Amino acid sequence: PSFGPAGGMHGATYTVDVEWSTDTLDPDLNWVMDIGYAMECLSKVLAEFNYKNMDDVFGPNVMTTTEFLARCVFEGLQMQMQQQQQSLEEKTMFLKVKLWESHKAWGSYQGYISNKSSSSQEKEEDDEKQEL
Repeated sequence: PSFGPAGGMHGATYTVDVEWSTDTLDPDLNWVMDIGYAMECLSKVLAEFNYKNMDDVFGPNVMTTTEFLARCVFEGLQMQMQQQQQSLEEKTMFLKVKLWESHKAWGSYQGYISNKSSSSQEKEEDDEKQEL
């Protein structure tokens, strides 16, 4: 595909918006998650990309579109949160990452992440199978 002038080597400065949401707030703290922890996770993920040539990070044959990078940030946050397990505590969370190239151009990636134990996930899968 042709990306016009953006198809060649160029730099970009993105603004990143991340939305964390759940069906219910924490009953004791009335929050989705600790915003300080969320910012710490995001900082760790973005550090992998800051001031780097994306060809060096992903290889020259990968189209590092804004949407692709939004997915990479999503997956990095998902990994951070699942490793720490602090933020999810046996619940499912919706995560949306939006990268702004400018005030009128952006790309986003969204999905659900879960920190349910494998036995909880297996039980839910078994329950779903029985419902079918």
